[in-house]
Amino acid sequence: MIAFIKGTLEIKTKGYIIIESSGIGYKVFMPESDIAKLDETGQTVKVYTYMRVREDDISLYGFITNDELRMFELLLGVSGIGAKVALTILSNVTPSGFALAVISNDVNILKKLPGIGAKTAQRVILELKDKLKKEQEISLEESQEGTTLQDAISNDEKVVEAVSALQVLGYSRKEIAEALSNIDTSLTVEEIIRKALGNLAK
Repeated sequence: MIAFIKGTLEIKTKGYIIIESSGIGYKVFMPESDIAKLDETGQTVKVYTYMRVREDDISLYGFITNDELRMFELLLGVSGIGAKVALTILSNVTPSGFALAVISNDVNILKKLPGIGAKTAQRVILELKDKLKKEQEISLEESQEGTTLQDAISNDEKVVEAVSALQVLGYSRKEIAEALSNIDTSLTVEEIIRKALGNLAK
């Protein structure tokens, strides 16, 4: 499995880029929003990758951040969501905005995204919230060195909402507790999520 590719950006076009690394040119499909953020050709870039292997196809998908990669993997786990639709979603909503929409049951935000209708939006929310519920049930039975998540962070309603959103993105309760320590609760929920994602990326 290729975790990331670091090399020279040779081609930057609609839907994908080509990175040259050690004499090999890798074609990497990416969200349009990420492609727009990359430097011009000839510059060194690093993208986190997901390799999809099928009988008739092996493709690489790339992302500027690990959070986008996590979101892509989550979306592929939802019934009816393929790689193309997942990339389109990532081109139109940030991981923090997506996670917030899921935990707040905001079908309207999701169904406005290209390739996502009302039924698909409802399915995305249902399946990811079911996964979150199972993870929360498991975490209640576990102890992290005698410290619960509630002991580690504020019980502020916005923080609790941010915790659920970060769990939607696949982070463990221990990781979240560390990322949200000494959090500024005057921030909005999405700002708290973004700050936590920044801490988790360090």
